[in-house]
Amino acid sequence: MPRIPLPWLAEHVALRGGTDAETLAADLVRVGLEEEAIHPAAVSGPLVVGRVLTEVGEPQKNGKTIHWCTVDVGPEHNAVNPVDPEGPPSRGIVCGAHNFAAGDLVVVALPGSTLPGPFPIAARKTYGHVSDGMICSVRELGIGDEHDGILVLDDAAVRRYGLESAALVPGADARSLLGLADEVLEINVTPDRGYCFSMRGVAREYSHSTGAPFRDPALATAGDLTPASGGFPVELADDAPIHGTPGCDRFVAQVVRGVDPTRPSPGWMQRRLTQAGMRPISLAVDVTNYVMLDLGQPLHAYDLTSLAAPIVVRRAAAGEQLTTLDDVTRRLDPEDLLITDSPDGTGSRILGLAGVMGGAETEVSAATTDLLIEGAHFDPITVARTSRRHKLPSEAAKRFERGVDPQLQRVAVRRCAELITTYGGGEVTGELTDVGSPAEPVTITLPLDLPARVVGVPYTAEEVLGTLHDLGCELGPVRAHDGREVVDVTVPSWRPDLQVPVDLVEEVARLQGYDRIDSVLPAAPAGRGLTQGQRLRRRVADALADAGWVETLSYPFVGDAELDALGLPADDERRRAARLVNPLAENQPLMRTSLLLTVLSTARRNVSRGTGDVALYEIGLVTKSDGAAAPAPTGGTHPGDEVLARIEGAVPSQPRHVAGVVAGRREPAGWWGPGRPADHTDAIEAARTVARAVGVDVTVRADGPMPWHPGRCAAILVGDTVVGHAGELHPTVAATLDLPARAAAFEVDLDALVAAVPASPRQAVPISTYPLAKEDLALVVAESVTAADLTAAVRAGATGTAVGDVLEDLRLFDVYRGAQLGEGRKSLAFALRLRAGDRTLTNEEIVAVREGAIAEAARRCNAILRS
Repeated sequence: MPRIPLPWLAEHVALRGGTDAETLAADLVRVGLEEEAIHPAAVSGPLVVGRVLTEVGEPQKNGKTIHWCTVDVGPEHNAVNPVDPEGPPSRGIVCGAHNFAAGDLVVVALPGSTLPGPFPIAARKTYGHVSDGMICSVRELGIGDEHDGILVLDDAAVRRYGLESAALVPGADARSLLGLADEVLEINVTPDRGYCFSMRGVAREYSHSTGAPFRDPALATAGDLTPASGGFPVELADDAPIHGTPGCDRFVAQVVRGVDPTRPSPGWMQRRLTQAGMRPISLAVDVTNYVMLDLGQPLHAYDLTSLAAPIVVRRAAAGEQLTTLDDVTRRLDPEDLLITDSPDGTGSRILGLAGVMGGAETEVSAATTDLLIEGAHFDPITVARTSRRHKLPSEAAKRFERGVDPQLQRVAVRRCAELITTYGGGEVTGELTDVGSPAEPVTITLPLDLPARVVGVPYTAEEVLGTLHDLGCELGPVRAHDGREVVDVTVPSWRPDLQVPVDLVEEVARLQGYDRIDSVLPAAPAGRGLTQGQRLRRRVADALADAGWVETLSYPFVGDAELDALGLPADDERRRAARLVNPLAENQPLMRTSLLLTVLSTARRNVSRGTGDVALYEIGLVTKSDGAAAPAPTGGTHPGDEVLARIEGAVPSQPRHVAGVVAGRREPAGWWGPGRPADHTDAIEAARTVARAVGVDVTVRADGPMPWHPGRCAAILVGDTVVGHAGELHPTVAATLDLPARAAAFEVDLDALVAAVPASPRQAVPISTYPLAKEDLALVVAESVTAADLTAAVRAGATGTAVGDVLEDLRLFDVYRGAQLGEGRKSLAFALRLRAGDRTLTNEEIVAVREGAIAEAARRCNAILRS
């Protein structure tokens, strides 16, 4: 995000008196530039210019020599001379550096100040003296890396840091002189406001917000508008433009000769670059970065002696590679736009990725004296795709992909050349190249009443026209068209985001003030509410929560590792997952085909952090891919109805599932007993709970696909259709996921359950007031007989007698295995609750129901009554 030092911004717009970073943020937010952070001054407290009056070297026992100094720090800060009470007022300071002498001007941090670090300064006794402050070095002030002594404010320092000699008097505020008192505002810029990645753009917006006079630093001179020829040869040879737009429509190159490579960047420039978040490197690089931050035009400096004419701007060929300035060798894509030169006359050597990053071969070095300064205008889409393809989010790419002013290149190159020769010597030669012709600015026909109709604020025609004029638009005469007043608006070159009338409407609303737009809530239409599916899904969530399950939410992205952990066979349909082209994580490029994949990951994370007892569930979408590939339309143009239909047809189905995992103890231990560990029956009961909440009758039968235990898993059926599974996880799955032994899980297709809800509402059953009859049965069956089959047999026998359906409730309450039953046998005990709606059941009727249940159980399951 751009960082805005206030003094730098004040060069382009008149800041109001008393403006600090906080008030600047408040002014900018009114025009849509939000505050990201405020970076305070680098130094706080008293930091002043001092003159060394005396300095005495004192050797120490450790072999070090310190200097005991008296320093004049101005009438406001001086005290009684610590060496000679009758002498001039001063402060006594101990210093270990040796590169200064009496009479030198230095920077002094007085007690109460804080240097970068933070490093608070206080008076302290050291080496037998009270040091009443500190004489500072460049490194201690945070304005450079030099460490060979303190900062002496001599003629060289005056030139380097852009200081005024007349201001260097004892007691002068060194924070202001060195820019160490500057606050820096960091702002957040939306993608359509790329011009605000510059001081020029932010200053313009501040002017819109406050009405302060704006001084455009990018005004073209007569020379900038003169055709250029005779410079370094450049050819624009983009023969494969994306969406019909050339990758480069303007290229400006200026030759500068005789630059002294030993000259450093001026201190004020280094300070501003540091405040803006960039590291000073060398004069040529620093100047190109400074002009980019100031005007918004990325520039690049080449070592002229390493170039071979002509420079050719072209697309990459298959198989080409480039080593960029970050020392990474990159395989190029045919869509990448390249800057090349021609050692063999064909543009074969690659100099850099256009608008993103330069190459290592022609970069400016410590021996460079002759420069070629490039300022070009590149296609935003081309730069954006290259930047993302190679994961190179450079400062240049940030600006080009948001749109750079196509009229800015000559001005920026001229400004760069002037700064380089001012501080590095040399001369700007007449070798100037300007090739290409950028597109003309867009002209939009705007009905003057459109802003009022769209925004709902009664903007007058004068307000609309005035706002567009302040924005920098060129306005044609107001004319009548289809019974309305319209105006032709030519948008400014720095606003490529303004393309259609509603874009201008947005600008009117923004600059007239969002506070003028009332908040009007629409009236809710009567007779509407949640759909049936929404109501049922909420009912399911409430039912599981009431049963002690905790709802979670996970991302739907998985990888092969998650599929392998579930032990799914190679031909399992859950392995046919939709693959993302641009996944958030390289190891999770697939959309989940089973909700259990991510719920198990959530359970694993909780268990790994010490939560041994878990009961988690999630309601979410899964993606069922049939392998159909969607066509990739060309960007920038409407793909057409046929292509859109094929894209829509390739979208995989996404049913909504509900899944859960239970592990550890289902009931806690306490004074009431040892508690109860969770098992497969808890998962099966959770699936039944989901079905009851929806209002659908389900049956269960034994099943055992991965990832469930083959002997402790049930398929959940609606009629003959399997809609889910529930049971204990396979031991290898639990071990792989580091879950407790006997962990259980369920997953049910919730959409399938909702679709199975009867169309007519379920009728309430009248409550009988007649007495309840209780009967218990214990039936012995073979181990292979499932509880579900035996329950179904008992229910059918109890309701199929001549007595009629008087079975109010049937519940399995005990399973017993023992030696007295015999090998491979078990006993299941059922509680039957009988009640008629029109009479009291007789003993004979109760016996008939009991006998019918026993007989049907014997017929279906070979069950015998346990004595």
